[in-house]
Amino acid sequence: MLPLCRSPSGDNKNTLGAVEGGKAAAGQRRWGRPGRAGPAPSLPRACPGSRGQRCQPRGPRLSCGRYQVIEGIMSPVSDSYGKQGLVSARHRVAMASLALETSDWIRVDPWESQQDTWTETVKVLRHHYNEALRTFQSKELTRNKHPMETSTGDSLSCQQPVLPELKLLCGADFLQTFKTPNLWKEEDIKEIVGKFGLVCISRAGSDPSQLIQESDLLSKFQHNIFLVREWIQNEVSATQIRSALRRGLSVKYLIPDSVIAYIAQHNVYTAQSERTNQGRPLQPLRLHTQQETL
Repeated sequence: MLPLCRSPSGDNKNTLGAVEGGKAAAGQRRWGRPGRAGPAPSLPRACPGSRGQRCQPRGPRLSCGRYQVIEGIMSPVSDSYGKQGLVSARHRVAMASLALETSDWIRVDPWESQQDTWTETVKVLRHHYNEALRTFQSKELTRNKHPMETSTGDSLSCQQPVLPELKLLCGADFLQTFKTPNLWKEEDIKEIVGKFGLVCISRAGSDPSQLIQESDLLSKFQHNIFLVREWIQNEVSATQIRSALRRGLSVKYLIPDSVIAYIAQHNVYTAQSERTNQGRPLQPLRLHTQQETL
């Protein structure tokens, strides 16, 4: 998931997601891409700390300092990504939309899933940031035309406008994928971590602080990696849920009832669907291997 934020302090430091007044918000991971799979918790605001920034969840939202979350964007990957068991983007977008019906700040954006070919993560970030920037500039133009209509109660209204920033929300195991040969381009990692930044949710069995220290590149940009340590660990696995569904087991209370009903109605997860793309390498591995060969 992609959280968009801005800093109320006006210091142009990195934020999470898209923010516009209000408190820092929690987020959800996205479905369909390594490190961004399955619905999940929480987005923080940036806060000081060593070995990456650390934030603490408070109830359904996260709060830790200088930033305000505007919105969270869940962006399902294109069908051409090539992951085994990846069901049609049409179903993934529909299920994500149902799961987020009650959210007042997270939305599903189908742009990435509608592309004819797989789109690199960094290009997805660029797209959504440019969209957020256009929206921000439009609002600033309107506000400048009607300055008297600005609410005096808005804590940001009396400050200089601060450009929104976009970060990538992921699980701690996502950092490990940077080590996978040919999965990522080094220049893409630099832009993702250095320009945009990461919000990294803790996961059992993963030590993001250690992964950061073991990588020269991640250590260089650790000021732009925000570590979120959840008070209550949520280790619900999308893989395990799909496995249970294929076996006819109940997943009630693990995912929303509306999503369960949709899955049953459209027979989404079956033994046949799990064989989709079986034996096929992921599209980024194919592309980057071919480029190295050339």
